[in-house]
Amino acid sequence: MKLTKMSLAVVASITAGVALAHSGATGIVKERMDGMAAMQKAVKAVTPIMRGQADYDAEEVRTFAAALEMHSGEAMTKLFPEGSSGMPSVAKDEVWSDWEGFEVLAMDLEVLAKALAEAADNGLAGQAAGASSGSMMGTGTMMGGNSAMGGMMGQSGENMMDTEVLASMPADMLFTRISQTCSACHTKYRAESN
Repeated sequence: MKLTKMSLAVVASITAGVALAHSGATGIVKERMDGMAAMQKAVKAVTPIMRGQADYDAEEVRTFAAALEMHSGEAMTKLFPEGSSGMPSVAKDEVWSDWEGFEVLAMDLEVLAKALAEAADNGLAGQAAGASSGSMMGTGTMMGGNSAMGGMMGQSGENMMDTEVLASMPADMLFTRISQTCSACHTKYRAESN
């Protein structure tokens, strides 16, 4: 699946950057980097399941979702107080100049994590009963008539982030949406680390 490959490429780039960024970090910057590292570790653990390279394990998916939920939403935004930019932080100034956009993505990640915890028993798209790629990818009524990608790029509405609706999706579809959210956030709010 093209989207799955794209989301896995995003995960790989996130993983590579996290390790480089931690040297010399202290205080709140280190706390947020540690949170990102915890999410990165959780992504690494669940990626083989989402790729179909390991047996599906709903409990592992719930563990992943719990790690995301713990480090997203308000738990994430509180780690970005005004004045906490600059090296060794890789946060761009856009975090603070576009706080509303940053906060939307952090909150979206939390909603997706909660939905994934509920959807863990749904299995993967190929295994989910009645899963059709059209309804799962944001066309038609599943996402309120809007595309899933549009919602992940900071333009989500309440109907697009309804936990109950999202929880009806296969786990790997939610993993893709989580990856898109992370990618959107990193693209706009994270500087490239060397």
